[in-house]
Amino acid sequence: MKHPSIAVRIVIGTVAAAALVPMTGWAAPKPKYTIKEVMKAIHKGDEALGKKIGKGEGTPADFKKLVEYYTSLPLNEPPQGDATEWKKKATALLASAKALEAGKPGALDLYREAVNCKACHSDFKPKDEHK
Repeated sequence: MKHPSIAVRIVIGTVAAAALVPMTGWAAPKPKYTIKEVMKAIHKGDEALGKKIGKGEGTPADFKKLVEYYTSLPLNEPPQGDATEWKKKATALLASAKALEAGKPGALDLYREAVNCKACHSDFKPKDEHK
């Protein structure tokens, strides 16, 4: 039996190696913000945007910013806890923000229900980071 030429072996090897490299189009989207960046931008402090919105004082620009930041949450992995449960809660926050941005009836109540800091912190935030 005749062995393939070196050129054929190189082509076969290159094709096999390329099949092992993940294709960019198939990669999961990367979050623009980390969980900490989202929490700092939206929830940290007495004058936080999330608190303002929760009081019913949000503006269309506030809702847009909320959607921008919350879009990253489901794309991040939680530092601890069940990743599926994290995605569920993070997606609920994002959905409520999109409802606010779209001006849907009941959106504020949906947002208030989705924002449950204690529940998320208990499940997903490492104990040494609680303050």
